[in-house]
Amino acid sequence: MYIILNMTVSTLKVSESVRTPEEVRQEFAVRGIAISEWARRMGYSPGLVHQVLAGRLRCVRGQAHEVAVVLGLKVGQVGGIGDLPFGQENQEIKKIDETMR
Repeated sequence: MYIILNMTVSTLKVSESVRTPEEVRQEFAVRGIAISEWARRMGYSPGLVHQVLAGRLRCVRGQAHEVAVVLGLKVGQVGGIGDLPFGQENQEIKKIDETMR
């Protein structure tokens, strides 16, 4: 798992192994990094990150999912709707139709 303070999530490498919240907290402690500071630098709400680590959120979608994946709490992918492998052909056709009008 990589915890990098100066990179955006889109360029962050995410581990395929799952860690426990306690392991993540321990990693922050060993490195002397405050969870709240990491959250702010990564563009997340510190409260959201603490809720994810406390297991109060299901982390199925949105930022909670993203935080859980980036921290290595679950296996998954980080990305937006535009990153999905389906539906992009229809968007290209729509763009062509709009330019022809």
